[in-house]
Amino acid sequence: MTPVRDSGYWTLIHTERARLVSLLDGLTAAQWRALSLCSDWTIEQVVAHLSAAANTGRWAWVRSIVAAGFNAAKHNARLLSQYQGRTPEETLSIFHDSITATIAPTKDYPAFLGEVIVHGQDIASPLGQTLLPDEKALCEVARFFATKDFAVNSKTLVKGLSLEADDVDFRIGSGPLVAGKLLDLVMALAGRPTFAAALRGEGADELRHRMS
Repeated sequence: MTPVRDSGYWTLIHTERARLVSLLDGLTAAQWRALSLCSDWTIEQVVAHLSAAANTGRWAWVRSIVAAGFNAAKHNARLLSQYQGRTPEETLSIFHDSITATIAPTKDYPAFLGEVIVHGQDIASPLGQTLLPDEKALCEVARFFATKDFAVNSKTLVKGLSLEADDVDFRIGSGPLVAGKLLDLVMALAGRPTFAAALRGEGADELRHRMS
């Protein structure tokens, strides 16, 4: 695939945010209160977290993490609370207004693209909804996750394993094979065991063992 430039990453990020908004538009009040795959956050809280991520630049991020005593959970909770509305409709409106934002604390754009994709699945999966990201976006995120520890220790997780998608042209790494759909690989790299369960190959059990 053609390498993605910075502006291209923003196009992909905006596309995935808009895709998620389309899913969120039809949620009921009960669905907004449902637990996501992301720790103990509800669907609404994950959306607020994504709005916070879309609107927090470098210095705002630094100030927040310092004020939180470098406690990532406290830092995330504080930012989340700033972008959660009084109602789910207000929370959605805030996220909708953030679709085209081009703000990020670092230039690790594949990571922030991955954040939208992963949290999109954190929302869609427990609701039984289908949310299929752009193939190029998934490839960029999979490559980044497999080669760098950033928000999650994804590179460490698959050290000594090879990853191969069976639905698109993607392969990376060396060692025992872990194969499956690219979305399942990306979500496993992000530490989501429910997606790792669908993977196969001689390295799949080892990957699942490392995640346990």
